[in-house]
Amino acid sequence: MSAVKELRAVARDRVGKGAARAVRRGGQIPAVIYGGGAAPAPVALDANEMRRLIFAGHFLTTIFEVDVDGRKTRVIPRDYHLDPVKDMPMHVDFLRVTAGQTLTVEVPVHFLNGDTAPGIKRGGVLNIVRHTIELEAPADAIPESVEVDLAGLDIGDSVHISSVKLPDGVTTTIDRDFTIATIATPAGLGAEVEAEEAAVSEAAKAESEAAKEG
Repeated sequence: MSAVKELRAVARDRVGKGAARAVRRGGQIPAVIYGGGAAPAPVALDANEMRRLIFAGHFLTTIFEVDVDGRKTRVIPRDYHLDPVKDMPMHVDFLRVTAGQTLTVEVPVHFLNGDTAPGIKRGGVLNIVRHTIELEAPADAIPESVEVDLAGLDIGDSVHISSVKLPDGVTTTIDRDFTIATIATPAGLGAEVEAEEAAVSEAAKAESEAAKEG
């Protein structure tokens, strides 16, 4: 889990499209802190800092402590919107986090030892079925990623969630042994593999017939 990060914000006294545009013109972006049994709190954050945090990765699995005019609230980002042209943040939603709370989060999958996997070394292609996995995790123990080890996997092999070790107290939200990735046969190599298998089969058949005649 990454460390809790500090964020400074200021309270907004106005909401709505016009107010949000005014906030953006001032170099900030509008945001809302909600949940935890309290009323939603409109705030404004520095636009450049938020862009840096969002594009640094792990934004939606990072716990922040937002300082709003001296009052600190622990939160986790739940959603954000980017300008489709400029890629600048337009709005962020934060959920209040309470002690002992369990959260549902989308965690990215990281693949290890792909360069040593036999199937990939033979020309196989890593077919990623899930780039992220939805997990139930304690708020103070959200993993930054799910690590999947490809060591020993050959063409045609698959890796399932049952072979992945999750941290204590962390579970998936899907109650089945789903596939995360496979090592597939690339176009062109399939014909070579089939020809090789056919040759092996013919050789075994010829050897068997020769043994019968002997």
